[in-house]
Amino acid sequence: MTTYALVGASDFNAGHFVARWQEGAFDTVIAVDGGFASLVAVGCAPNLAIGDFDSLGFVPEGIEVLVFPPEKDASDMELALEEAVTRGADAVEVYGALGGRIDHTLANLQLLASFAERGLEVRAVGADSQIAFLVGPTELCVEGEPGALVSVFSLSDASTGVVEEGLKYSLDHVTLTNRTSWGLSNEFAAAPARIAAESGTLAVFLPL
Repeated sequence: MTTYALVGASDFNAGHFVARWQEGAFDTVIAVDGGFASLVAVGCAPNLAIGDFDSLGFVPEGIEVLVFPPEKDASDMELALEEAVTRGADAVEVYGALGGRIDHTLANLQLLASFAERGLEVRAVGADSQIAFLVGPTELCVEGEPGALVSVFSLSDASTGVVEEGLKYSLDHVTLTNRTSWGLSNEFAAAPARIAAESGTLAVFLPL
């Protein structure tokens, strides 16, 4: 599996990124505009920088760069995701896409869900949590400390056949919609926990 790391401008858990990078988890690292500065700060030279660079304030030199005009119909993160797919990524881990401006975060959640629906394995990493995107029919088995929080939301109008096992509150083939808070703040009770859906797109919020 070919895995790309995309690094945007918002805050993220740098220690988690560095550990994954140093263990060789990423085939390619893409800096998304201001994410270039975050990578420089941890000593990582990205393979590619992409964006209009209005956040960074300059165009990086010495690496491959794709420069776009500020006035465009796609965000820098969307352009980076498209580029990752074009170059053969099977999976992406996205850093610096959560937090900061809430409109940017919402746009990124929508984007990541859409790319998951296109068959890309997608995970987003924030400061103290991560989000896995599941497109049914599929399942995810994860481990966590008892009491650690897990939230599961539908990003499609309806996600059917949703199952949650190994958590404090179990679900057995229920339908979740994107107009409810049902799925908020569950907890690990046993390891591993299993989360599944027959159809629809789920965002699964997990501790790092």
